[in-house]
Amino acid sequence: MGYCVFMHRSDSIYDDSPAERYQFPKQYLSRARSSIGDWVVYLEPTKVRHSRGYFAIARLQAIIEDPKAPGMYLAVIEPGSYLEFANPVPFKGPDTYHERGLLNETGKLTGRAQAAVRPISPQDFQRIVDLGLAEVADTLPREDATTTPHGFEEPQSTFVFDYGERPTQLVSRRARDQAFRRLVIRAYDERCAVTGLKFINGGGRAEVNAAHIQPVEHNGPDSINNGIALSGTAHWMFDRGLISLSDEMEILISRHVNDRDSLAAFIHESGHATLPLRAQDRPHARFLQWHRDNCFKT
Repeated sequence: MGYCVFMHRSDSIYDDSPAERYQFPKQYLSRARSSIGDWVVYLEPTKVRHSRGYFAIARLQAIIEDPKAPGMYLAVIEPGSYLEFANPVPFKGPDTYHERGLLNETGKLTGRAQAAVRPISPQDFQRIVDLGLAEVADTLPREDATTTPHGFEEPQSTFVFDYGERPTQLVSRRARDQAFRRLVIRAYDERCAVTGLKFINGGGRAEVNAAHIQPVEHNGPDSINNGIALSGTAHWMFDRGLISLSDEMEILISRHVNDRDSLAAFIHESGHATLPLRAQDRPHARFLQWHRDNCFKT
């Protein structure tokens, strides 16, 4: 087993859904197979405008022939393993490239950098993960906040790898929740999507939660388009199906709400969610449909 880089762009001609599958031609089959059971890092090409560089990691569960496209293969992603970086890592750092394995003996970039699927050393992989998941103080949870029930807390730790073992910290729910929170809250500029309000407490931390639209326990991925920033009250109502969003981002109010007038005054005056500037960071219709079908009380 070993780590691998998968190049991906949102406007790709391939049938990609990074949290679920990655499509590639046969020429990359042997390289991809070497990472079955291990981790891959996604890279957006530099030629993409406003490229995010290395933007996510996932564990490769299996590789199958694509039943819909002869000669193509699908890298199947392990459910729940996909995690987007709170801090996208540029392809090239201030001094050199983060993938040192792409350099020749003179320090120049080689043609291997053009390969859509390629192996990456454990050292280069760790360097990228450390940068992508580095903590940013102003978006960490409040000191009294907890994301796990009492008695099940996991201590904070850095993503340090024992090269003889698998990187177990990448599956830590607490660590993943912290990374997901930073990703979502930054995208929403620390504003609640339902009220449009931005509150920062006395400690300089955002008083807003990062909610999964399709919960993790129901196979929802840790991706920005499955996330939404909500104040505590809005989060409670969203989880209990009292509010939801249409595909047009209209805030939907359940008929089970006993004081609709007060709730109508609580939500943004436009009646629509306050969204991230980047279209690809906004809630995906598939996850919103799941929430309406499984949570929202019509």
